[in-house]
Amino acid sequence: MVDAPAQKRAELVKLVLVTYAAVAALVTAAVLLLDIELPVVGNVGGAVVAVVFLYAPVVVGWRRREDLSGYGFTTAPLRRSLITAGIYIGVVGPLFVAGYVSFHQVACDSPSLVRLLRRAGQCVRFDGWAGIHAPALTLGFLQESAVQLIVVALPEELFFRGFCLEMLERAFPPRRRILGGGVGLALVISTAMFALVHLPRLGVVNGLATFFPGLVFGWMRSSTRSILAGTVAHASSNMLVKFTEALVLR
Repeated sequence: MVDAPAQKRAELVKLVLVTYAAVAALVTAAVLLLDIELPVVGNVGGAVVAVVFLYAPVVVGWRRREDLSGYGFTTAPLRRSLITAGIYIGVVGPLFVAGYVSFHQVACDSPSLVRLLRRAGQCVRFDGWAGIHAPALTLGFLQESAVQLIVVALPEELFFRGFCLEMLERAFPPRRRILGGGVGLALVISTAMFALVHLPRLGVVNGLATFFPGLVFGWMRSSTRSILAGTVAHASSNMLVKFTEALVLR
């Protein structure tokens, strides 16, 4: 006979896996079949993905009679969340810029490595450390930042950190906490799910690389009990490449 805690754990794990399988299937289909650009809407597949990520926790919460605030959909604690996200940006931002410039300095002089650059012709616009200048933050950049925050980061954080991590931490309570954030099986599993769902769009290398920032976003959620810090940090990470290009490329 299965004892109560084990039975409850199994129910929670099944809920996460079934929901994730359905969401992953829909997301993959949207990315592969709906790569269409429309005025106002933008990329149709991206819009569908956002809706799926947002809708899944809403449906689960409604069926379980749980409020979305229990899945981290809250701004509280506002100050702590913004400070946490700010520290992440302050640490990761300079490291990324340094890595970007250092890699380009090597890659632009190597015929074999230059093929790894995101777009052809970047080396023509690259002047190394001496070429760093104040970035021109256009209206388009600000609009893209808003899209990354509202359409990309928020839905993904609500689903993976708000729903998946929450349910998995209920099933597998973390045995260790660092500054309040749980570090354990739930964090690893939910982050692996996050990385795997990026494979159809980003490919194996870039898709799996999302595992590492995903661990940080999950820790933020567990530490603050809100998805706010992770959402801001997630959107900032997505915009970091474009910001660095505006900072470095002429």
